[in-house]
Amino acid sequence: MQTVQEPETVTDAQVAFYRANGFVEVDNALTPLELVAMQEEIDRIYRVDNGGLHTAEHGSPYRKVLDQRVNIWRDNPVVQAFVMLPRFAEMARRLAGVPAVRLWHDQALVKQPGDSKPTPWHQDLPYWPMNEPGALSLWMALDDVDERNGAMSFIPGSQRVGALPGINLVDPQDIFAMVPKGELTGTKPVTARMRAGSCTFHNGLCFHYAGANQTDRPRRAMVIIYMPDGTTFNGRPHVVTEGMGLQPGAPLEGELFPLLT
Repeated sequence: MQTVQEPETVTDAQVAFYRANGFVEVDNALTPLELVAMQEEIDRIYRVDNGGLHTAEHGSPYRKVLDQRVNIWRDNPVVQAFVMLPRFAEMARRLAGVPAVRLWHDQALVKQPGDSKPTPWHQDLPYWPMNEPGALSLWMALDDVDERNGAMSFIPGSQRVGALPGINLVDPQDIFAMVPKGELTGTKPVTARMRAGSCTFHNGLCFHYAGANQTDRPRRAMVIIYMPDGTTFNGRPHVVTEGMGLQPGAPLEGELFPLLT
């Protein structure tokens, strides 16, 4: 397989596109060797049912939407090496336009074949216990993705709507019914059809969606969520901060939220 030289950072044009639209695609973000290593490790983790925090019980309705593992990096050296890649953190920092970024958490997102359900239109930030906006996600395709197996789709400019109530991902509300009248009028979704090893970045307030996996193979993705250094805790419960004893207003920092740039 031909080696593709990955970009060291995003271009000025990609930064401008992200700032305007709330998302951007970066092609060939992984080398072939990096891609194979991540594919094999995610397969191993799911095969032996070991790695990261489960966010839903086996057989639950949520697992039909996403078979999700969180914070795998904390005890898995292969995933940790991926999550800590400086070039990804630098891309996130430039897109967000901040001096430095920290890791919020990683997550493997697998849409299993069979009885798969769509991930409904939603924003991410309402689920994260952060006082400040600005967090963003790198969504790395570990398989070729399109409408058949759950490619990501985005609503351009939707990050400017601001934070709305969180959507129930199993029994979803219509997020578009919450949008103030006149905003997003005429805006159409953009679907990121990508080859494995390419990725998107999206703002935590950008509306996004992924359809059901209608194929006979898992759709694998690996996500790194970055937050601007200085982001503070708002007191709401979250699986990542559970048991940490954080007080509202405390900065999300330290070894569990490492500084990456």
